Amino acid sequence: MSNSTPVTPRPSVIQLAIKEKSALYAAYIPLFTEGGIFIPTAREYELGDDVYVLLSLPEDPQRYPIAGKVAWVTPPRAANNRTQGVGILFPKDEKSRLLKLKIEEILGGHLASDRPTQTI
Repeated sequence: MSNSTPVTPRPSVIQLAIKEKSALYAAYIPLFTEGGIFIPTAREYELGDDVYVLLSLPEDPQRYPIAGKVAWVTPPRAANNRTQGVGILFPKDEKSRLLKLKIEEILGGHLASDRPTQTI
């Protein structure tokens, strides 16, 4: 007898340590209302996949756990030599709101810059 309960794959876990502000600027996705982060990866993901991210920020020893969802996919060999990877949307919760504020505080004036990022 087979069990008809669908098997939900466990979210993959990605550790991302961002060491410089310029790398954080390139990875941060301010377009997402809740905030988000781009993660370079060759692994294939679909939009809506659950991903658990352990994020480290520049000059901050703390690691921030994010139970996010894939909301952006840059495929291999994308136009303009964009890095292959996924954009992770932060969940709508207080921890993510505080993380978004912290990232924006670290980036400060960089957010208004016209420098290209890894997503747009």
